Parts: sequence; C-alpha cells; structure tokens
Amino acid sequence: MNTSQKKVLITGASSGIGLQLAKDYLADGWQVYACGRNQQALSQLSGAEALVFDITDNAAVKAQAKALTETGVDGFDLVVLNAGSCEYINDAHQFDAELFERVIRTNLIAMGYCLGAFIPLIKSGGRLGLMGSSAVYLPFPRAEAYGASKAGVQYLASSLAIDLKPHNIGVSVICPGFVKTPLTDKNDFAMPMQLTSEEASVAIRHGLTKGVREIHFPKRFTLLLKFISLLPRSLWERINQTTEVAPHTDLPAHSDNQASSTTVETTDNHLKNKPEEAKKVSQ
Repeated sequence: MNTSQKKVLITGASSGIGLQLAKDYLADGWQVYACGRNQQALSQLSGAEALVFDITDNAAVKAQAKALTETGVDGFDLVVLNAGSCEYINDAHQFDAELFERVIRTNLIAMGYCLGAFIPLIKSGGRLGLMGSSAVYLPFPRAEAYGASKAGVQYLASSLAIDLKPHNIGVSVICPGFVKTPLTDKNDFAMPMQLTSEEASVAIRHGLTKGVREIHFPKRFTLLLKFISLLPRSLWERINQTTEVAPHTDLPAHSDNQASSTTVETTDNHLKNKPEEAKKVSQ
C-alpha cells in the first residue's frame, strides 16, 4: 500500500454523483473507499475498496469503521457523506409521519451514525463533505420531509465547522441543483440549468480542494434561489400556487436506497391531477 496516496471514503457510491466522484478520485490517483449496499454496483469501480453496509444500521457502520482500523487504514484525507433518500408527502393534511421518520432517519440520523464512526478516522488537515441540497434555500411543496432533513444537514455542517476546526478538519456542505440521471430523465417538468454527473463531480471536487464551506452549483440557479429567498415569503407562496416551479434535485439516483437525490414537483394542479406514490431516489 502506498502510504503517501491520498484516501477518500464516499458513501452512496453505487451510482450517480457518488459513483462519478469515486471514478474521478480514482483517476486522480486517490485510494477510494466506495460505500453502499449494492455490491454488484460497487464492483464496477475497478481499483476501489468496496465497503458494503447499510448506513441506517448503526452497529454495521461502527463495525465497518472498526474493520478499517484493524486492516491498517491510517486515516482519510477526505470523507464525503453523500448517501441519503427522498420521499414526497403528497397530502400534508394527512401528514405521513412514518414517511417523515424514514427520510429523517436516512438523511440525518444515519449521517450521524457515519459521523460518529468516521470523523475519528479523518487526518489532521483533512476534510469532511456533507451532502446537503439547494432545496434548503426555499420551501417547496411536498418536500416537508426531504427539506427538513437537508436543513438539518445544513445546520449540522455549520456547527461541525466550528467544533472540528481545533482538530484541523475542514467541513463543506454540498448543495447541488439539477443533475441529469436515469431517474431525473423520467421527470415530466422542466429542470433548468441541468448538469451532468461529470459536471457536478468537477464542481464538488473543486470546492472540496479549495476548502469551500458551501459548495453550491450551478451558480446561476442557486444564486437565483437565494435571491428569491430574500423576497417576501408570501410572494413565493403565491408563485407556488399559480405556476409550476421545479425546485431542484441534488444527486443522481440508483437502486441502493442510500444516496440522496431528489426532484420535487411543485405544481399544485399537477399534484391534484396525478396523485402518485412518493418516489424514493438515491445516488
């Protein structure tokens, strides 16, 4: 093993941006530890160390961290906690508490499991990346569970940046816009300024290398959301009630229900006409 080789651990690396990040870091000469539940999907990452476990199982996450230590991993230069999920609440009046719990558990509680297990394995001078979402800039219909979970990630990253600074560990939160994936191809609404997973990977890796605290892209899209967020909230609510607003999707999806990617359809009339079951997406 090359002890000078940089090491990165990526959760949700079975597909989409997680997979693309793993491929790109491999191409850059990094030693990549690719995490997910789908071993067959992870096997396409030739040269990576495939770590198969469920992020929502705290015991499994702890066991994986222990195994890494026992096998001589001397610390990571970078940990990217990218895994998550999304489900939509189609009828807020009949609020689905079980759905809400599932999303919060996967996107926030499970991230806490990973933080507990993997922060001690980050080297001094290393960096931690948390997958957030540009959905946190504005409230979107049907996104109560997903948006709340990602708002939690946003705050979590901000607090960790303060508390990990004395340990010389930097923290970045990643807030993507629309990214083209097989699942987002099925969306029946406009996805403005959509990027490829390759373009998203470039933006994320650049931001992590530069130590950017909040990596959001594409800037034309995310800055527009931030600008709208400064307007009176009543105006945004009226826009949502009268027009079709496609808020965002962070990451590409795959069948391993552990990586976060989301598209939230926000047209009230469309939702009334097409009351579909909430989709789960993952990257």
